[in-house]
Amino acid sequence: MSNISILIVEDEGIVAHDIARRIKKLGYDVADIKHKGEHAINWLEIHHPDLILCDINIKGEKDGIDVAQYVYEQRRTPLIFVSALSDRATLDRAKKTLPYGYIVKPFDTRDLLTAIELALYKHSVELEKLAITPDKINSITDVPVSEREYEMLEDIIKGLTNQQIGESRHISVPTVKYHVGKLLLKMGASNRASALLKIIELFTKA
Repeated sequence: MSNISILIVEDEGIVAHDIARRIKKLGYDVADIKHKGEHAINWLEIHHPDLILCDINIKGEKDGIDVAQYVYEQRRTPLIFVSALSDRATLDRAKKTLPYGYIVKPFDTRDLLTAIELALYKHSVELEKLAITPDKINSITDVPVSEREYEMLEDIIKGLTNQQIGESRHISVPTVKYHVGKLLLKMGASNRASALLKIIELFTKA
C-alpha cells in the first residue's frame, strides 16, 4: 500500500463503514477499522497509517482521547477527532493531545476532505521545517535514492496522493507507484508513514 492510508477508530459499525466509503471515494486508502480504543492502540504498535480519524466517545477500556494520547507520545501521526459535541471537560482532555483537526458529527464529505487535507498539510509543513536533503536521506539507505525517487519523497512529505503526484509530475499513477515502491524499499519502510517516521527519528536524534 503506497497511497495515503487512514485508520478509522469508531465504535459504531454503520458510521465507521460510512466514513470508510467516503474516504475511498475521495481517493484515500482505508488502513483498517477499529471499534475499541485498546484494539486501535495494539494495532498502532505494529502498523503505521498516514492519518487517523478517531471518535472521542468510544466504548471500552480506552476512549478516543486515550488513543490520541498514545499517538501523541509514541507516534508522529496526524490525528483528527470525529465526534458529536462533547462536554467542556472532555474537550479540555482532547486538546491536550494536540489533534490536527476536529470534525463534528453529523458532517458531509466536504468537511471530511477539508479536515484531511488541512491535517496532511500541517504535517507536511512540520516535516519541511526539518530541511530534508538527498544527502541526509541517503544516510539512512543502503543504496542512494535517485532524483526521481527523491521527488516522490518530496511529494509524499507534502501529503499528496498517488493521483496528485501523477498529475503534478505529468506521469501515470502506475509509474508513481513504481518509484514510490523503490523509494520505500531503499528506506526499509513498509509504507509512506513508516518512511516519514524514519525521517523524523533521523532529524530529532541529530
